[in-house]
Amino acid sequence: MGLFDRFKAGLQKTHNKLAHEIKRIVTRSPKLDAASLEELEAALIGADLGMAMTTQIIEAVRKSYETQGGTGLDVFGIAKQEVGKNLAANDPALRRASEGVTVVSVVGVNGTGKTTTSAKLARLVQAKGETALLAACDTFRAAAIEQIKLWGQRLKVEVIAGDYGADPASVAHDAVAAAQARKAQYLFVDTAGRLHTKHNLMQELQKLHRVMSKQLPGAPHEVLLVLDATTGMNSLNQAREFNKAVPLTGLIVTKLDGTSKGGMVVAIQKELGLPIKFVGLGEQAEDLQPFDPKQFAEALFDQS
Repeated sequence: MGLFDRFKAGLQKTHNKLAHEIKRIVTRSPKLDAASLEELEAALIGADLGMAMTTQIIEAVRKSYETQGGTGLDVFGIAKQEVGKNLAANDPALRRASEGVTVVSVVGVNGTGKTTTSAKLARLVQAKGETALLAACDTFRAAAIEQIKLWGQRLKVEVIAGDYGADPASVAHDAVAAAQARKAQYLFVDTAGRLHTKHNLMQELQKLHRVMSKQLPGAPHEVLLVLDATTGMNSLNQAREFNKAVPLTGLIVTKLDGTSKGGMVVAIQKELGLPIKFVGLGEQAEDLQPFDPKQFAEALFDQS
């Protein structure tokens, strides 16, 4: 299955709802009046494209209608173009340290799929012939260490872990040292899920990053926030707060295949200007895909 088909399948719920609404609005009447534009705005907001992106699309549709009238008005094409334009600056490539190991810290609230995502990231770099290690820094959640060790066995990736209840910063320190000793190219650090509103937990994350930075100046080189697409625009608050506590370098959006709110990818990228690095389109290891803005926009507003 090609990337476009993966995006299309993953965005099916969002696309179906959005396409149905847009078709209903534009085929009902050749005139695009204020009421139709309001309905179109509601449909775009309903897909969680966010107010700023929705306004941009509505303005472009209005301008096109004023120029050429209702005949030949391609709302899907306009929306695709505007979304693609906004996401075009997106660079999904993982950063690479100038020398030695590249440390990637994977952060987020509980239940977004950080552990699975960390393992899938290790698989992606392995597929390019690079070496990876995993650090089990979620020392609180029941079975978190076992879960990442199972992934390690499946992918043949070494996992650096401590005991349950151990200081996560201490495990991170040991993991960086191990990655350096083994000359690994990437270290993916699976951190504990934490509510963005809990100040003490955010401080703990800052400490973990400080410890890694002391062990290896410049680490972590990437701080990737994992967001659950099914939470829609609530993800925006999470992204804002995490970005304040530990400056983020990119976002990973999981569970896109299970939501009709896939537009939140566009809304968050537009507001925060953070690149979407990867999207999760299913449960399998290969279902984490590098984000492609053009393919994403096309899959979202595809008419076929």
